[in-house]
Amino acid sequence: MDLVIRDARVVDGTGAPSYRADVGITDGRITEIRGEGGGPRPTAARTLDADGLALSPGFIDMHAHSDLALLRDPDHSAKAAQGVTLEVLGQDGLSYAPADDRTLAEVRRSISGWNGDGADIDFDWRTVGGYLDRLDRNFGGQGIAVNAAYLIPQGTVRMLAVGWDDRPATDAELERMKELVAQGMAEGAVGMSSGLTYTPGMYAKDAELTELCRVVADHGGYYCPHHRSYGAGALQAYEEMVRLTRDAGCALHLAHATMNFGVNKGKAPDLLALLDAALAEGADISLDTYPYTPGCTTLVAMLPSWASEGGPESVLTRLADAATAERIRHHLEVVGSDGCHGVPIEWDTIEISGVGSPALSSYVGRTVAESARLRDEEPWVTARRLLVEDRLGTTILQHVGHEENVRQIMRHRVHTGGSDGILQGDKPHPRAYGTFPQYLGRYARELGILTLEECVAHLTSRPAARLRLPDRGLVREGYRADLVLFDPDTVAAGSTFDEPRTLPVGIPHVLIDGRFVIEDGRRTSALAGRAVRGSGRRAA
Repeated sequence: MDLVIRDARVVDGTGAPSYRADVGITDGRITEIRGEGGGPRPTAARTLDADGLALSPGFIDMHAHSDLALLRDPDHSAKAAQGVTLEVLGQDGLSYAPADDRTLAEVRRSISGWNGDGADIDFDWRTVGGYLDRLDRNFGGQGIAVNAAYLIPQGTVRMLAVGWDDRPATDAELERMKELVAQGMAEGAVGMSSGLTYTPGMYAKDAELTELCRVVADHGGYYCPHHRSYGAGALQAYEEMVRLTRDAGCALHLAHATMNFGVNKGKAPDLLALLDAALAEGADISLDTYPYTPGCTTLVAMLPSWASEGGPESVLTRLADAATAERIRHHLEVVGSDGCHGVPIEWDTIEISGVGSPALSSYVGRTVAESARLRDEEPWVTARRLLVEDRLGTTILQHVGHEENVRQIMRHRVHTGGSDGILQGDKPHPRAYGTFPQYLGRYARELGILTLEECVAHLTSRPAARLRLPDRGLVREGYRADLVLFDPDTVAAGSTFDEPRTLPVGIPHVLIDGRFVIEDGRRTSALAGRAVRGSGRRAA
């Protein structure tokens, strides 16, 4: 064997009680697990003493925004140091494949707040398969820091076939979208995402989404929607996704599933009752959450959808017009913009977390309301200035969550972990660097919301099952040696809202395919990650 991990507390990902064992690895796979009293201990070229450490499968981040970070950053300690061995990209209906020259330029502009403008990236792909191939041959063919799977972004697909118009797709446009989804699935995507509070994906009606989900289901994938509201009408938005996917015969994975804003305080039981009823009727549903209360997105996402019709340049044109800008303000502050989940915006909950222009850096870390007071102006005036001067690149934290909702949802039997980690900005959300140790340290060890074994199952085998990965997510002979060694007594997130890029503690070793990517708490030079492709085959 190449490596034996000796005397580990094996938390195998099933949720069963942990046990003490030696674990042997050969050629990137687990080849022997020998418990106490199980015969001669395995030997190998190298032995790692794991006494006092828990050994678990690698953590799977079901909602990541590392689409360009994996291409530009060989270190990627933001995720590797957390024990993340696989990320699911292409989230919220907006990413970089499939695309043509026009849509690639548009999507780069529209999500620059998530991933940067990509000026440092050679966009030498246009298809899903091309993007996955690029991940494999990145950094001179060495690969990427951690493994990555990909969801076809429905908003980008609509951008390609329909454009930015708020109208139903024609029959020909719908057929084109179905072809693009089928091609992406055949090329290795694991499913399709939507961002139904983001343009242009939000312009799709249920009938259109159902047809696309049927294609996804035909290829054995799942639908991952950021649904139409996390605020006013949130429960109805969840019901819509459950109904839509049941009609399509498609598996459903609810992205960053929570109940936010004052209207939803204490309403997690309503969501869980809805899910339990659907599951009892045979629906295939899972969800992910991050263990924090604030959300994170772009400032432009708060605008009403009509203000974003036509794409980024049209938004800037509308903001430059005083009468139209006043109409936008009225929708935001009085009516309740659909971009702000149907709830009138509260500027003291909107904290600027990042700007594209260095000249605007003084806004970072302050709420829009605070910045407006310092400038002796109305909050909308400040927000409008930021949108225009930052060319829509401003990212925000939105402090609208409820701790009791977070705790109740994370206990559900179909729950998985997802960071929703946006790595851009001067002061990003700490979830990008802290989600997985936060689950293990705060919510399992300190609060007891989950047992250690339950928590690990949520972060490993459950997401692997959703992704239909037959050899990941468990500590089991024959499985890939994507593994994490952590100290259950000390593991904790280092990242905070004040210091969001601080790495976690208590995770000394992380392996991908049997190769150390974190060793003795330090990032190695290994680029052990690869694109993890879905089967693409039609479901039986």
